[in-house]
Amino acid sequence: MIDHFILGQLAIGVSVGMTYAVIAIGLTLIFRVLSAVNFAHGDVYTIGAFATLIGATTLALPLWAIVPLVLAVGGLSGWTVERLAFRPVRRFTDEASLRSRAVREATLLSSLALGIVVREALDQVYKGEWLVIPASHQLTQPVNLGGVIVSTGEIAIAGSSILLLIGLQYLLHRTRIGIAIRAVSSNLLGAQFSGIDINRVIVAVFIVASILGAAAGMVVSLTYGSVQSFMGLTMIVKGFVVMVVGGLTSIPGAVVAGLLVGVAEAAAGIFVPSAWTEMVGYGLLLMTLLFMPRGLFGRRQA
Repeated sequence: MIDHFILGQLAIGVSVGMTYAVIAIGLTLIFRVLSAVNFAHGDVYTIGAFATLIGATTLALPLWAIVPLVLAVGGLSGWTVERLAFRPVRRFTDEASLRSRAVREATLLSSLALGIVVREALDQVYKGEWLVIPASHQLTQPVNLGGVIVSTGEIAIAGSSILLLIGLQYLLHRTRIGIAIRAVSSNLLGAQFSGIDINRVIVAVFIVASILGAAAGMVVSLTYGSVQSFMGLTMIVKGFVVMVVGGLTSIPGAVVAGLLVGVAEAAAGIFVPSAWTEMVGYGLLLMTLLFMPRGLFGRRQA
């Protein structure tokens, strides 16, 4: 019989892995359309956490009212990132220019710079301190699941991640904007010739991706009860690792890779000091690049 402690660690790994997956899916959506990595995405995660803090403290909102606030802030953040870091670089509308190496490098640097500005601004305002979410809003109550003790936050992370993934699949397959997103990601030039507004689709992708990132920041901050201005740094790195391991453009790959990295880190924590568990994800990344360069679900580029 498996020890309850091990099962508890694996449950933590699943919740952490689902968070990685949600972050990686946001990166994947943008990469599918622009072949570019949005390195400000981790700071959208941080903004979602701070919006949760402000909603719980300054605005004194109940938990149910904080959710739409964070989603709205996330969508606005995505629109801002696209306008400031990506739109100025897209001077031409043909596919070769949009997905050229020069544009990819320029957007990488501009999104990285925007993320630094956001982090430093938050750091100046909040002095880099860990700020505590009010206890009335924290999701830290223990729950006994057949002898395995987990927190309500870990259940909330898994549940909300599943709901976000279901909602994303509905958006992509059952709505006009979702079908347009799939068309642009499949054949940008063909979608443009068929009358699809490319800029509108790109903005929609950033809004959807940022809503996912902000929602992850909200649930994680409620689960662990604190926020900090640099908390998105680790998450963007792990999200990027998961995106590469999953196959860059594959949403199912991001989910599988996120769970793989999260559970592997939790399992490693049983046998080695916690400081070493951070190396697990990078080890999986290295093995993926060596033996499966296109990732678990990657497709050969035409």
